[in-house]
Amino acid sequence: MSLKPPVNKNDHLLGDKEASIEIVEYGDYQCPYCRESHSVMVRLMKEFEGHVKFVFRNFPLKEIHRYAAIAALGAESAAIQGKFWQMHDMIYENQERLNEPFLFTLADELQLDKKRFEADLQSAFLDARIDADLESGIRSGVNGTPTFFINGKKFDGDAADVLNLLRAALSPISEI
Repeated sequence: MSLKPPVNKNDHLLGDKEASIEIVEYGDYQCPYCRESHSVMVRLMKEFEGHVKFVFRNFPLKEIHRYAAIAALGAESAAIQGKFWQMHDMIYENQERLNEPFLFTLADELQLDKKRFEADLQSAFLDARIDADLESGIRSGVNGTPTFFINGKKFDGDAADVLNLLRAALSPISEI
């Protein structure tokens, strides 16, 4: 399956926007497998700096993860104040503490405008943004988290498999 829609100006992008390798993850902030993937993706982005652009799209599994939707709203609210990736990382790094009041603790740590953050958590615009991510995931064949796409094609594997694939493809062959 292919990524629908392709990466665009509405996406949260990390890394070199001109990189030839594009990785898109559909994730849920309360999913334990997404938390594991997060640490692998942090390592991957350091190891392949300049070669990879990484995009995160929200796919909160509300039926099984009570705080997934509010966490996605928290990250999107932080994005309005220019701190999406910082909030994204902090949520995954503190996943076991995740609840709505804890998002305000993270907002404080990031020195976000609390009134704006709180108002943005209620924003219909941000709800629509998350719904658009969900819809794009469904149209792209996502049925669980995390799900990865590499250069627009669905990847059958987890973050460790993505890392190993890149190591095999981009690491120089040593002479024997």
